[in-house]
Amino acid sequence: MSGLVEARIAELGLTLPEVVPPLATYQPAVRSGAYVYTAGQLPMVQGKLPVTGKVGAEVSAEQAKELAATCALNALAAVKSVVGDLDKIARVVKVVGFVASAPDFTAQPGVLNGASELLGEVLGDKGVHARSAVGVAVLPLDAPVEIEIQVELLPS
Repeated sequence: MSGLVEARIAELGLTLPEVVPPLATYQPAVRSGAYVYTAGQLPMVQGKLPVTGKVGAEVSAEQAKELAATCALNALAAVKSVVGDLDKIARVVKVVGFVASAPDFTAQPGVLNGASELLGEVLGDKGVHARSAVGVAVLPLDAPVEIEIQVELLPS
């Protein structure tokens, strides 16, 4: 049975995906004490990237913002794989986002708003977080964006 967070995801017309399998030797998420750290999550949809390339060249900033939201949803799936229930989230502490950017693209924070807005819509005040937005030359599989999150859990 899904909890309140998953009900909210459904209300938004979204589906919590299956956890994206690792591309190398790592875990999608790990728990350490009251925190869960996710690995970088690509905007995979049913096992593949819907678009590839650099933001500001082959991929528009608006497309990349939507992809960042997909990354955040994949990150929530990774958290659930470790804790079993997204209602155990006390808050999202930190989001780190990487944007594969064309050399003259400087709107990385706007792209990452896609992830931040999704977390806020799904988790309300618990989704408010600190964030870093980093432009990079290339990401795995030529993905336009990658997101990792850190969440604090409610006391057991």
